[in-house]
Amino acid sequence: MSLLRVSLRRITVSRTPNPKLPRGLFHQKPRTTLSFSTYHSADHQAKKALGEQFREEWSNYSQFQRASGADEFRQGQLVTVHGFLSRRRVKSSKLVFADIQIDNGPAIQITSSFENPDSPDAELTKAMRAIPLHTPVSVTGIVSKLHESPPPPGDGVSNSGLFPSGVTRVDINLEDIQALNQFPKDIIVSDGVKFPPKARHLQLRFSEALRSRLLARPQIGLRLRNKLNDLGFTEVETPILFKSTPEGAREFLVPTRNRALAYALPQSPQQYKQILMASGVRGYYQFARCFRDEDLRADRQPEFTQLDLEMSFATGKDVMRAVESLVSEIPAVLNAQFSMVKRGDDVYPVLKRGLKPTDVEGQDMQWPELSAPFPRLTYQDAMSRFGSDKPDLRIPFEIRRVDHALPSEFVSKITHLKNPIVEAFRFRPQLGQDGDVKTVAKFVDTLMDNLPAPLARHPDGAPTALIYDSTRPLGGLSSLGHEGVEGLTNAGSGVTDFQDLEDGDILFFQARQDVPFSGGSTALGTTRNHVYHQAVASGLLPRDFGFQFLWVTNFPMFTLDNNTDPGQGGRAGFSATHHPFTAPLTANDVELLATDPLKAEADHYDLVVNGVELGGGSRRIHVAKMQEYVMREILEMTDEGVGQFSHLLDALRAGCPPHAGFALGFDRLVAVFTHTNSVRDVIAFPKSMKGEDLMVGSPGLITAEQQKTYHLESGRNGVREAG
Repeated sequence: MSLLRVSLRRITVSRTPNPKLPRGLFHQKPRTTLSFSTYHSADHQAKKALGEQFREEWSNYSQFQRASGADEFRQGQLVTVHGFLSRRRVKSSKLVFADIQIDNGPAIQITSSFENPDSPDAELTKAMRAIPLHTPVSVTGIVSKLHESPPPPGDGVSNSGLFPSGVTRVDINLEDIQALNQFPKDIIVSDGVKFPPKARHLQLRFSEALRSRLLARPQIGLRLRNKLNDLGFTEVETPILFKSTPEGAREFLVPTRNRALAYALPQSPQQYKQILMASGVRGYYQFARCFRDEDLRADRQPEFTQLDLEMSFATGKDVMRAVESLVSEIPAVLNAQFSMVKRGDDVYPVLKRGLKPTDVEGQDMQWPELSAPFPRLTYQDAMSRFGSDKPDLRIPFEIRRVDHALPSEFVSKITHLKNPIVEAFRFRPQLGQDGDVKTVAKFVDTLMDNLPAPLARHPDGAPTALIYDSTRPLGGLSSLGHEGVEGLTNAGSGVTDFQDLEDGDILFFQARQDVPFSGGSTALGTTRNHVYHQAVASGLLPRDFGFQFLWVTNFPMFTLDNNTDPGQGGRAGFSATHHPFTAPLTANDVELLATDPLKAEADHYDLVVNGVELGGGSRRIHVAKMQEYVMREILEMTDEGVGQFSHLLDALRAGCPPHAGFALGFDRLVAVFTHTNSVRDVIAFPKSMKGEDLMVGSPGLITAEQQKTYHLESGRNGVREAG
């Protein structure tokens, strides 16, 4: 009882901050405050009193008992756990239940009750009810029941040794509770609350989906790491402070105190890992931090993590098989440790031992097993059939070329181009019993009225949508005319997709210039993706939680320069599609380097799933003479530009073996497998779309002292190098 009385006194003291402490010390507004100037002008006695009060308050919040270990959790045992007071249920004035939030552990339910209103148990119940929700607490009590289930096979974790394996919930009769730092009243928490980016710490604490995805991330990483170790790869850390080299993306520079000298943060460990192959390392990997100063999207961050690997004495096919074996491991670890839950439109994994009784919707879903080898498509096939070099194979319709079947009058209505290529696809919605053509018409009107600007104002013309309706003349396709309808629906056209039209089918048309494919997508390919996702959101197609993996191969070795990517800075007017170290695909492509390099194909392969490029790799140029030829003669890089790669050329010249590699976007991989479209949902502290960390306020302004130290000047257009 003496321990209990001390605990109760401690709770009572900790609930009310001392009114003489400085404002904000415990995030509660005190009744009186001491200003900074008052504090420093106070006499010695006042300072001493303030110090004693601070020590007392600090003592109230800092002393707590050691948490119990897994071997102590037995029925009838006195245990101590730490966590957040997350939910309280007052059944009566004499009976209260509360939950303790513990990540990576079972559910904890504490019970506090009493019979005699003058008993210590009554005081304890009163004190527990007075502690604000979401406060970190230390709880001591008697284990009344352990709820157990069989541990997951193989990859089941045992609560990191803190709780017994297989326990999903622990019921504890409260003996003592201590607040460790009270949660402030001015922070309002509600179900599904969205905090601003500046309060990322609160979003992490109160978003189950965000926390769950962060818990899944290291489990996926651990499985991949173990698999690579089993395959004989060696983990090697490469430097973060690198040098500026024109690999293809913009870099972040790090100034030094030496005038005119700067580091560059690595776009990838590409050059270091090739040097490792020349060093005799047979197989290399690392979870590498990479940095690129590029335009941001939902699946991009200026700093990101990639699982980087390289294999010597290997071809691209060897690397692809290794990557397939890696990725195929992920469903097993997720199914063993996690269940899916559904909250509104969001679906995400939750540790099985942390499931609540109400978590039933979505649990019947599984991460499907992956079957290797994955399908392979050439770049040309992917662009012609799907309009994208990262096609989403879940979308149940493909693109067909139809300009040979259309009258010139219709073509002139959808584009100003002369002799264009016209492509189309048919989208068939799932209308259900209550749906009809009017439902489809409403969907199309909304879709076309809200097209993204790049589609609505495309220079080759916006997409055109026609709805098939058998009750209307020419089935509602009168814009095509008799000739166009006959051309599309007749078997003689060679296109079979439009011969069995049904009411509600939507035909989308788009014109483009009659030039070879380049870049990552066509306008109609982008429209195809947009239509699919809008149809899923509108309920016209079911959401597909499967994973459609494929390899895209045979990319062009070089791509015409654009106004976005810096490329390699050569004078040829084109740049390496992947990077300048990628090898030609065949002997014929080697010959094309000298005669028509834009027709040469590269031994470059991308791994794609559900319309997301998870990573890319290639067989490398391992002969120094060939590498220098590509840089100097094909890309027409300057002597200075080629000289920036002298370290790599020296390594290749030293008898570097043939080698190939791959870089897997780890953030994207985790996002895909945890069913989110944004990598920001799987990164604890992500950057905004402007590359800013809004929580800490970075990047920050350069101070005058820093400008002097690093030989920088602040000009009208920002900071520039001095001297």
